[in-house]
Amino acid sequence: MISRISAVVMAVLLVLYLVVVTQYAIALLGSGDGVAVAMGAALIVLPLVGAWALISEVIFVSRAQRLVARLGDEGGLPVDDLPRLPSGRIDARAADLEFPVYKAAVEANPESWRDWLRLGLAYDASADRRRARWSVRRAIALERRQRPAR
Repeated sequence: MISRISAVVMAVLLVLYLVVVTQYAIALLGSGDGVAVAMGAALIVLPLVGAWALISEVIFVSRAQRLVARLGDEGGLPVDDLPRLPSGRIDARAADLEFPVYKAAVEANPESWRDWLRLGLAYDASADRRRARWSVRRAIALERRQRPAR
């Protein structure tokens, strides 16, 4: 719950920052000074990139949460019985020992979004965030492709 609140706070702060940058860029564009106009034009790109990044991240998180909830409803989530560090984080070494099970499942059934999602969760438990995101993105794509047409 705290991580969700902090994510919302960060998103709101980013939107506020993007609004301020956009206003500043517009002021520079309207100044009439050549250098200021060039800076304003360059600065207008930042809010566009920031907005795109924020929107794509929100979409990714909502799709991932939907799949995790669906897998949980089906009873397919991995059991979270890994040892924890004093900080409360999963011991990555212990997670690494369970990782081959999830990797083998994906290799045996590469079109299963469920196996890809479990692999993403295993990567996340092993603190490999880049591969975790990639695996979850793969799960989302597979699930969307397998979803019946409406």
